[in-house]
Amino acid sequence: MNCVWCDQQILLQLNWQQFFKANNSPALCTECRLRLDILSGDRCEICSRPTEKRICHDCQAWRNINWQRMNTNLIEDPLDFNISVFSYNEFMKDLMATWKYRGDYVLVKAFEQAFIKAFLEHFSDIGKDAELVPIPLSQERLLERGFNQSLLLAQLLPLPIREILSRQHGEKQAKKSRIERIQADNPFIIEETINKTVILVDDIYTTGSTLRHAASLLKQNGCPNVYAFTLIRG
Repeated sequence: MNCVWCDQQILLQLNWQQFFKANNSPALCTECRLRLDILSGDRCEICSRPTEKRICHDCQAWRNINWQRMNTNLIEDPLDFNISVFSYNEFMKDLMATWKYRGDYVLVKAFEQAFIKAFLEHFSDIGKDAELVPIPLSQERLLERGFNQSLLLAQLLPLPIREILSRQHGEKQAKKSRIERIQADNPFIIEETINKTVILVDDIYTTGSTLRHAASLLKQNGCPNVYAFTLIRG
């Protein structure tokens, strides 16, 4: 069995269309799969942060204060809940750096089985009428990176995708401090209203600012419920 991480020759020889048509066997070798940390056990019911508390301190703070800074008239947390699949350990950091910033988009195959399994476990009761909205990149960032990792993740899932958000260009999230992320203005623009339940799809939940900005805009424009499904809980 080839491993998309170990066997770099495979990545050089196959383009991504060919790779996705390959067999359905696990994309990582056993050793690499064991290095991925799938979240389990007690978690915050809002953000998936490992904790023994029902709602973690960060989400309590969001409910009390932070979303009011988003120029919204919502009186509650705009994000119903987030489910993340993996923790952000050192191996995942290496994988993400290679996937997102070096253009090795074929590495999405490494997450596919666990990502789909977690989605079916946690969102099967949401309903078939829900739609996926991937978190967009700005046009400048999309040209720089060559693909939107959130859209790639959404394309693994069995629900229709609506690309109804666009994003203003700004400094990379990874370069911002926690406080800067929380206090940032909403970077999103909504292209059309939506009156269905939405599941936002993104690669990583860090402070929740990005997802809550998107959720607040969706709810102000007719969306009754907004959930999030993210690959990683940072």
